[in-house]
Amino acid sequence: MGWFWLYAGAGIMFLELVSPGFVIFFFGLAAATVGLLCFCFAEAFNMTWQFSAFSVLSILYLVFLRRFLKTVFMGKVEKEPCSMDDDMTGSLGEVTEEINPPSFGRVIIRDAEWTAKAAGFIAAGEKVRVVSRENLTVVVEKI
Repeated sequence: MGWFWLYAGAGIMFLELVSPGFVIFFFGLAAATVGLLCFCFAEAFNMTWQFSAFSVLSILYLVFLRRFLKTVFMGKVEKEPCSMDDDMTGSLGEVTEEINPPSFGRVIIRDAEWTAKAAGFIAAGEKVRVVSRENLTVVVEKI
């Protein structure tokens, strides 16, 4: 029965490659540990003990090892979100479709067309400067 647990553990750990979250790995690790315990304790480690050990080890591995191993395998996450506002702010462009608040218009900035909004009316063909960016919409002002 020990080989079954080892193969099951390897299979479950392999499933972690195709699923996000780094959770399934610990169930595979628990199954592999139960497989090794089956070899160590042989007949004394019956099915009831095997499933009990699998349950307890899964919970222990999830609670105590996940946080540590997640940083090892996935690296540290940057706390500061990446912002492209600094790159766009101050750029000059031209209005291609009039901006008439509260409706949006269109502007060309650096050879790319963007959805734009402004505080006041800006006619097509006028030059504008980017004040800020809200997702894929730029906030512009007339020059």
